[in-house]
Formats: sequence, structure tokens, C-alpha cells
Amino acid sequence: MTTGVPPRSRQCEHAIMLPGGKQPTMSTHFTVQPIEKFTVVEFKTASLMDPMILEEIGQELYRLVDEEDKRRLILDFEKVQYLSSQAIGIVLTLNKKLNALKGSKFVLCGVGPKLLELLKITRLDRILTVKPTQKEAVKVLV
Repeated sequence: MTTGVPPRSRQCEHAIMLPGGKQPTMSTHFTVQPIEKFTVVEFKTASLMDPMILEEIGQELYRLVDEEDKRRLILDFEKVQYLSSQAIGIVLTLNKKLNALKGSKFVLCGVGPKLLELLKITRLDRILTVKPTQKEAVKVLV
């Protein structure tokens, strides 16, 4: 029986096993790349509004901190235009997780004018470190 709703398509990505049997984070929603001693997460989409997708993103980001022990994290929002309260909750949870770990740093970058205004209205710009570019974010983490 069909419901008329097509199944969600997912990009197929191949994971290479890391030393110690750990799998790297693979996501259809963002890329993860090391830059010096930092982990940079670049979102691929303009909208972080869909609750199902955000649930996946949250789990993948939390795994970076909890299982892969990434303590110096940069989230790049350059391509993001829309952000839901659920997405802000994920950012705040990551901030809390990282604040509890020694030697951790957490920086947002590439935040556009609309998102920056949202952070100011909610006063989250006082809690979170926000820099205009990845290059400036890396300077904070040095």
C-alpha cells in the first residue's frame, strides 16, 4: 500500500574505517574537515528548519563531540539562510557539551545578517563566539 509520499532520497556516501575501528562522520547535511587542530563543520543547505533533518544533524554533531572527542569545533553557517528554534537548541547543546570539556573551543562563523540579528535578539551573541569567516574563527581557537 502506498501513501502517495515518495521515500526520502539519501545520498550514498562511503566511509573509510579510521584507526581503532572508528568511523568518520558522514553526513548528507554538512561536511566535516580538519583545519589544523580544529574540526570545521560546513552546512550544505540554506534551510535548517525540517525537524526530521535537524534530528539527524543533532545526532551527527553530538557524535563528533561525544564519540570522536572533537573539542575544537567551528560551525560554518555561510550557506544557511533559515534557522529554526530546534537548530538553535542543537547549537546551545553543543556549546554546553563543549563547555564541560577541558581544552574545548566552539565558534560559529559565516553567520549572515538575518541569523546574526536572530542571535542578537535572543542575546545568544553574548553566550556564543561568532566570527565573520572561517579564517577568523580559526584565529580564536589558536
